[in-house]
Amino acid sequence: MQNEPSKEETASSSSINQPGISLPSQSMQNQIHELAKTLPPPRKQNTACDACRARKVKCNRLPGQDKCQHCISKNYPCTHFSQQATSEKKRSAAGQRRPRVISTSHSGSPPARGSSKPGSPSNLPTPSPFQAFNAVVSLHTPTRQLLAYLFSPPLENATDPSSQFRNMAPSYTDWGELAPNLEDEAFRLEFAFDLVEVFFQIVHTRIPLLNPTQFRTRFKQSLTITQSSPVFHEKPIHPALVATVIAWGAKFSEHPLLVADRRRNSNGQSYLAQALINRARELAESMKVYRVASGDHVVISLLIEPLQAQSPDDASGFHRFWLISAIRLLLDLQINHKSVMSNIEDPEARGTMIFAWWMALLADAFGSAYYRRKPMLDDDDYDIDFYTAEPIPTGPSDSTAPSPREQYEFLGYYRASHALARISRQMSRQLWRPTTESDGIPFETLCNFVQLLSEWRDQYLTKVGVPSNFQAAWDFVSAVSACGSDATYHVMWIILFNATDDFGIREVNELARLGNPTGILPNHLQIEVIKRKVMEEALHGSLRISGLAGVLTSNGYLRLDPAVMHVSCIQAGTLLARLGRPEVQNCIAGLEQYSAAYAEAADHAAEMKRHYAAARTGDVDFGHMSTVVPRLLGLETQAMNVDQSQYASNGTPSMQYR
Repeated sequence: MQNEPSKEETASSSSINQPGISLPSQSMQNQIHELAKTLPPPRKQNTACDACRARKVKCNRLPGQDKCQHCISKNYPCTHFSQQATSEKKRSAAGQRRPRVISTSHSGSPPARGSSKPGSPSNLPTPSPFQAFNAVVSLHTPTRQLLAYLFSPPLENATDPSSQFRNMAPSYTDWGELAPNLEDEAFRLEFAFDLVEVFFQIVHTRIPLLNPTQFRTRFKQSLTITQSSPVFHEKPIHPALVATVIAWGAKFSEHPLLVADRRRNSNGQSYLAQALINRARELAESMKVYRVASGDHVVISLLIEPLQAQSPDDASGFHRFWLISAIRLLLDLQINHKSVMSNIEDPEARGTMIFAWWMALLADAFGSAYYRRKPMLDDDDYDIDFYTAEPIPTGPSDSTAPSPREQYEFLGYYRASHALARISRQMSRQLWRPTTESDGIPFETLCNFVQLLSEWRDQYLTKVGVPSNFQAAWDFVSAVSACGSDATYHVMWIILFNATDDFGIREVNELARLGNPTGILPNHLQIEVIKRKVMEEALHGSLRISGLAGVLTSNGYLRLDPAVMHVSCIQAGTLLARLGRPEVQNCIAGLEQYSAAYAEAADHAAEMKRHYAAARTGDVDFGHMSTVVPRLLGLETQAMNVDQSQYASNGTPSMQYR
């Protein structure tokens, strides 16, 4: 007799064979099993820590360690508040989104951990502003909350990265004895207003991308906006723009808080100012400023680029990234087309975009020559006219001073700078080629650049450079702009000299490669004349820049310069140091003054001192230009006459062009 099925088997069979439920056949089950093997694994839960989430890097935590590798290297506490908040949000039945970033209270202090309000998710650790702000910030984030984030204490102890500090709570210790005042909202607001004013007094005069009146109005209004009463009478101000303006202000401000912060550090740097730069950049990154084309994003990108470290070797400086982003955004907006530009109805927006275009174009052109790279833009990439301001009122009843944009155009800087930028682009495309590096500069090409630079000098330098006799009525904008234009022209000769010294002249190099280094070319004399011309102009330019740097330094202007003459001082000072010229001291002093705002300038100054000391002992290291350099070593040049003992009423020297 066949055995009867057990009760368990009967129950199982009855449950499977219920109406509407059928079991797949064995062959179908095998097919499903094989198909399952080809499917991708289920999505892994995001367990990245807060710091790795904010920077969008892989969170790699080794077994047995309580911190990921990124947080260990950066000395972060490796928290997971964002992950906890996400898990709680999924579990919460209310489903109400509340940003757990910074307190909306007037004190600005984060709520105590474990505290909760009626209707809010219960008893979750509240992430500090520095840890989780970037994850939830939007264009409508109240400015008061934004300021609480920007001025929140740092997570790590910057002065002592030893392990005993790695798990300590955020503290204002690193920012000096006055930094705890930032916990008070009234102090934060006053401090923020001070930094905004410093930006417009110092940075805006050199980089006039914003409308001061409009920005101040919008900034004051934004402080009255809260999440409970989001009423905007004007376009809400972009959080990344606010952060960038404030970071610029901190770079140059003499507020007692920042002075105390710099005084306590051996390098004279402000850790608070550096933190504000980092947070402005990270905020811009988190809000996709570099990806989404808009006018605000163009302005933010152009303001961030010179805000950061200017040395290409500084990995934390993101050198040229924001400039490239700004150019791409401008091209996406088709600002390079006259037809598009003319259709922008708002005069202020149109003026801003045109100025932004020319700032990006000039920075791209000159930067390509400074840092030996190809430019992104070329002559045929745009058809718009250079910036033309509205006529400057001259009537006796009009007391309104012209804006920096109007002053620049009135003095002819745009036209002259554009002409020099075109020469700079040609130099970059010809000099920074692999074939030029290996074969040398064609003699005809070198002669062409000598002619172009000489023609530019004859047409523009007396108009936009430093004149022989300063006008007593010159203001800060006119004075520093003239020095900047003057130095930008002269540094082109230094760049041309360095390229010729490094690569040589192709015809001469070819003769040497053929095994006849002592042979004489038919145009040997012409080649030596051009080489000597380049050497003389480079030395003249270096001395000229040294004189300008000495004047600006004596007046404290380089402490307030947003990196406009930074490269000129480095290029001129390095050549003078290699030549053993004592005039290098002006460039060294200028860079040491620069270092208050740009820390890497101190390293350049120290490098110049080493070059100068070596040259004074006879260790002169030149390459292809060595045949003309010794003839000028130790000789006083007659190229220019700089008498720094005689100053005009505004502290500028009497300089004579040859």
